[in-house]
Amino acid sequence: MELTAVLTPAEEGGYIALNPETGTTTQGESVEEALANLQEATALYLSAFPMHSFGPPLVTTFSVPAHA
Repeated sequence: MELTAVLTPAEEGGYIALNPETGTTTQGESVEEALANLQEATALYLSAFPMHSFGPPLVTTFSVPAHA
């Protein structure tokens, strides 16, 4: 099953990792560690709460105007 991973830098260092399809969130000192932790957390979540995949996720970005 192909899922989405969103990684953002954490204030204290390292990365916060989120899977928006399940809501699982974790962290790691590196991108690789954060992603590995997210895969493990998401697998545990899915073992308790199975879900169906509806195809690959579509991820994009958008901009909002900055306020002066």
